[in-house]
Parts: sequence; C-alpha cells; structure tokens
Amino acid sequence: MINLWRSPFVRPGGAARPVPTPHSSHPSRQGRRGAGENVTSTTEKAPRDVPGGRPPHLRHVVFIASVAAMGGFLFGYDSAVINGAVEGIRGRFEVGPGALGTVVAIALLGAALGAVIAGRLADRLGRVRVMQLAALLFAASAIGSMLPFTVWDLALWRTLGGVAIGMASVIAPAYIAEVSPAEYRGRLASFQQAAIVLGIAISQLVNWGLLNLAGGEQRGELLGLEAWQLMLGIEVVPAALYGLMSLRIPESPRYLVSRGRREDARRVLAGVEAVGTDLDARVRQIGERLRTEHRPSWRDLLGGRAGLLPIVWIGIGLSIFQQLVGINVIFYYSNSLWQSVGIDPDASFFYSFTTSLINIVGTVIAMMLVDRIGRKPLALIGSAGMTISLGLAAWAFSHRTGTGDDIRLPDGQATVALVAAHSFVLFFALSWGVVVWVLLGEIFPNRIRAAALGVAASAQWIANFAISQSFPTLSDWNLSGAYVMYATFAFLSFFFVLKWVPEPRGKALEEMG
Repeated sequence: MINLWRSPFVRPGGAARPVPTPHSSHPSRQGRRGAGENVTSTTEKAPRDVPGGRPPHLRHVVFIASVAAMGGFLFGYDSAVINGAVEGIRGRFEVGPGALGTVVAIALLGAALGAVIAGRLADRLGRVRVMQLAALLFAASAIGSMLPFTVWDLALWRTLGGVAIGMASVIAPAYIAEVSPAEYRGRLASFQQAAIVLGIAISQLVNWGLLNLAGGEQRGELLGLEAWQLMLGIEVVPAALYGLMSLRIPESPRYLVSRGRREDARRVLAGVEAVGTDLDARVRQIGERLRTEHRPSWRDLLGGRAGLLPIVWIGIGLSIFQQLVGINVIFYYSNSLWQSVGIDPDASFFYSFTTSLINIVGTVIAMMLVDRIGRKPLALIGSAGMTISLGLAAWAFSHRTGTGDDIRLPDGQATVALVAAHSFVLFFALSWGVVVWVLLGEIFPNRIRAAALGVAASAQWIANFAISQSFPTLSDWNLSGAYVMYATFAFLSFFFVLKWVPEPRGKALEEMG
C-alpha cells in the first residue's frame, strides 16, 4: 500500500488534482479554485508528531476529508450501478433501444442540474447541509429505482439520483479544499477521485455478487424482488452511511465567516490547522478574500471570432473529447455489450468488475505521473493508446455472427475484444480520466476560472448523455461501426491536444492566460 503522506509522487504543497469553488459545475471531478485562502499566516514550520513526522490533527483532517469523499464514492457507485440492471430493465418493461438508452443516460441530465445548483445551495445552506441533502436524494433515488411501476417513473428516480451526483461532484472537493491544511491539500483532494473509481468498482462487485445469488439471471428472484431491483436499491446503505457520517464533520470555515460566525470558524480552524497558526489572522484573511473575490459571469467568457474566448473553446473541446471516445459505454453498458457478443451473463459481470479494477490502477498511475511528465504528454499517450485499443475492439466486433440468442464471436476475436476493452480503460484512466480535470483547473485565467469550468463541465455532461443515450441504438445497428466512431474521436483527440492544448506544468496559475 502506498503511504499517501510520504509518497514521493505527491509533493507537499502541490495539488495532485485541482479543486473547484462551490460555484463551479462539473461531473466528476475538479477545478483549481475554492480555498486559496487555506494558507498558514506564519512561515514557521508547524510542530510535528513523532515518530511519523505528521502534524497534529492530521487524523481528524483525514477523517473529515474521507467523509466528504463519500459523496464521490456515491457519485461513482450511482453512475455505474445501472450497468448491471440494463438487461433486466429491458426484459421487465419490454422497451426498445431508444427508451432503454434514455433510462440509462437521463441521470446525466439530472447531474447537470445538480452541479448548477450545488454552489448556490452551498452558499445559502452550508457545505455540510448540501452533503446531507445529496445523501437524502441518493437514498430516495435508490428506493424509488428499486420499486418502479413503469419505465418512466424509473427514469424519474434515475434523474433524482443524477441531481445528487451533480451536487456531490461539486461540493465534496470544494469542502475538502476549504478544510485542508495547505501542505496536504493536494493529497486530500485526491480522495475524491479515488472514491469515485472505488465506487464504480464496488458497484460492479455488488452486481456480480447479486447476479450469482440469483442464479445468473438479472431477473432472478431475490428477497421477493428481481435481482436488478436489488442492484439499484442496495445503494441506500452507503447513502445512509454518508448522511449519518456527515453529522460528525464541521462546517467549512469559509462558509462560517461568510455568515458572520467568526468564532465558530476559529474553532474549526483550530482543529485542522497546524499548531502555531495565527487563527485570528486566518479568519481575517478568509473574510478579506470573501470581500474582494470576483465572481465571474458568463459575460467574462465572451471574446474572439467564435463568440467565446479561444481558451474556453479549448476547455470545451477537452471535455467533449473525453466523452466522445465512449468511456462510459464501458461503465454503463459493458454487461450488455459482452452478452451481445455471446459471453454468458456471469462472465460478463466479472469482466465489468475487472475493468473497474483496471480503472483504479490507471487512476493511481495518472496521479503519480501527472506532475512528473506533464499533462500534455500524458494526454497524448492516452489518445494514442485509446485509438489502438478501440480500433482493435472495432475489428473484433466486426466478426460477430448469429442472431437473437445465438450471437457469438470466434475465440480469437473474443480474446482480442476483452484485451482491447481493458487496455482502453487503462489508457483512458491513466490519461484523460485525470488529466482533463487537472487541465481545466489550470488553463483558464483566474478571472474566468469558475465560469469557464461551469461551461466546460456542462459540455461534458451533455456529451456524456449523447454517447450514453445513443449506444443501444448504435449497437443494434452496427456494434463495430460504433467503435470505429469512438476510435476516430480518440484519433482526433491526439491532434487536438498536440495543436491547441497548452502545458501548464510548472507554471503558477497567475501565469495562465
């Protein structure tokens, strides 16, 4: 196990992943602004515990960050758990590919809404209250999705869960940034991304376990329900845990100062800042930052020949390409995908779990390399690897034969397809899965960062919805053709990065733009 606190790959004071303000909107993962005030007001080194060299209160701070990151876990879990229920939903409600794609992807529209409203709610109700509201929505969505009457009320409950996803995607990293000591902020911020990929993996493991208990059938009976219903409903357990644990963490000092509760803010800071920090000065510093902080508007993004500033278009391009390569087809439809080429349900669920493990491995690799070799080289490596992997998958799927329940791939092509799918996930996770959010947090000038992040994130949710909603129809039409399309976008992404994307490694944020 990597010792996060002493790892050579994450430097003290440096962020492995940037973090947004509560005003920014994004699907997964992280802008670079939000708690710039979290710096100590003294140049003296804080006293350290011995023998580990860790500052006092670190366990408390890690606990706080871990509870907040449970929102990321639920984000990953909720967005991927539908993978195990697709065929059960299709059979239960006898829906076509268009309606099925809508049920799977509609949560993404809810996520866009949740991301937009999270910042405003956080400023009015507090960060912790928004976490508790998200936990309540996750729980309600799980119960409603487990007990739907029709396919359309299932879509409604999925949308509600999407709102919770959007809220969690914004509030968790922002809160972590606002309560973290400056020298540990980068490592603590990485909890969110780690929690997301862990949530994806655990959802696939739970789905696989329930399928085995149901005799390998998504519609097999378990506890008086069909297996796919329990897959969607069991999310109520981590949602309830998230809500209960959020009762044990303090409110953000930034929010408390904004409400005039300076003494409360001082008490919270006393529990998270290094010994020797002038807490009164920190409270004054946060207050001054709040008074002088510029809140960017849409008008700030205008300029250039194409309406928006060129750097905003680059951010939108990064967000769209991240989705157009088809990564969420793997996380939302892999069970159906493997069954559509003749692999039995139990094996297809197992392969969905193994790709989730590969996703975790790739994310760790990216976190170790992003500051060492740079954002742009890592993105180029990912684009090249994804292009080859998707091309091989398209070739393998072109050998699919048979109709109805008698569909299969030759053994050689089936092996190629499995290896290609896993390598695609690996190359995505070690590059575009992490790098895009690092870049979006760094490439925008300070004055437009939050607003530009919101635009880029919205573009990502919309592209994600388009790919996820269209896949069932595309796969029925021509599965190999769908993967040729994804491979083409991966190929184009290489030249987009090469020509347009700047390399911000080693530059201060103030130097960008």
